[in-house]
Amino acid sequence: MIAETPAGEGKPASGPAHSLDAINFLLADVRGTMGPYLNVFLVTQQHWTQSEVGLVTTIGGLIGLLAQTPIGAAIDETRAKRGAIILALVVLAAGALVIFALPSFWPVLIANALMSIVGDVFGPAVAALTLGLFARAQLARRMGRNSAYDHAGNVGIAALAGAVGYAFSQRAVFLLVPVFAVLAAIAVLSISAKDIDYNRSRDLDVNGTGESEPAVPADYRSLLRSRPLIVFGVCVLLFHLANAALLPLVGQKLAASYPAAATAMMSACIIAAQMVMLPIALLVGRTADTWGRKPLFLAGFAVLPVRAVLYTLSDDSFWMIGVQILDGVGAGIFGALTPLVIADIMRGTGRYNLALGAIATAQGIGASLSGLAAGLIVDSFGYTTTFLSLGAAAVVALVVFAWGMPETANAGEESVEKLSGTTIPPLLQPAR
Repeated sequence: MIAETPAGEGKPASGPAHSLDAINFLLADVRGTMGPYLNVFLVTQQHWTQSEVGLVTTIGGLIGLLAQTPIGAAIDETRAKRGAIILALVVLAAGALVIFALPSFWPVLIANALMSIVGDVFGPAVAALTLGLFARAQLARRMGRNSAYDHAGNVGIAALAGAVGYAFSQRAVFLLVPVFAVLAAIAVLSISAKDIDYNRSRDLDVNGTGESEPAVPADYRSLLRSRPLIVFGVCVLLFHLANAALLPLVGQKLAASYPAAATAMMSACIIAAQMVMLPIALLVGRTADTWGRKPLFLAGFAVLPVRAVLYTLSDDSFWMIGVQILDGVGAGIFGALTPLVIADIMRGTGRYNLALGAIATAQGIGASLSGLAAGLIVDSFGYTTTFLSLGAAAVVALVVFAWGMPETANAGEESVEKLSGTTIPPLLQPAR
């Protein structure tokens, strides 16, 4: 067990630490029952066409993309971090119940769109809670631990959803959402609001001592001039352009070959990757400060093209599920390090969640383009060409990251400029 203390305090933080563990685990359960399970359910059980499913997911994805950055900015501004998560849980649970009760086009379209919006709340809100509760010296391990519990939750819900889908029906899986939403809300409320430092939760701790000083957040123009933030956003977009379509493509191939076990096969793919992501996230949390962020990220980027190529070598179900294990390496590194790298870049600006939302938007754009491109290539050239094309995009992502992204560990400790009363760290200085 990792010993942690809230920022600025010397006593053990077992309460906040365990509450964050539960929140990350349960939010993964809430979110994990949607996504690939919804697509498989609509196609195999409700007999929707691929065009109908694509329209619903595209509209939901676009609405979610538009909401991500504003939601990040709103989480920076609000003191009600816990309330934002609970409101999102209520909407998500209601949306799942609508899909369960009325799995026709318009109800699913509206519910999925609303769920896409509130789904943008969880990542930045949990990151904000983490920043507001724990000292920067503990941040790498705590972010790694957050990611590990998130992956553990994904394993749990994948196994449970697979069992429920097999024993009852794919439709019954959606009833798990409100159950876990209630449990997640209880975990959120177990953290006292007075334990959350408002300034630090938006990364406005400018003196590095754990004591928040009154300060003015950086203006938006200074963020747009940050070369590391822009390069990182491009790399995130390319990574998800290459990665997002891989699991759905594998799921489609497996569902075509084993239609009666479609949900169980999808669960097996998810579990295979998540079981690897959990220890990888813990390893990243323990080594990010000593090894540096960049070498770890390079390893995560390098695995992706290898995985894409391996999918082309066999259609055997055991092979494809086995290759999916490699997703655990890349995604495990990515999930644990992304909020940490953004905290490095945004240190002292008070715009952490805004930047997190912007990076999530880049991620969503990459994922949306991935699905669209993969669908077009599959229809015209088949699965093998699609996997190789996604692998090529992954190679581009690796090269851009290796060439353009600086090491961010320990960056921003020396102030170099004052802007509107706010210290701007080196990583936010415009490139010269």
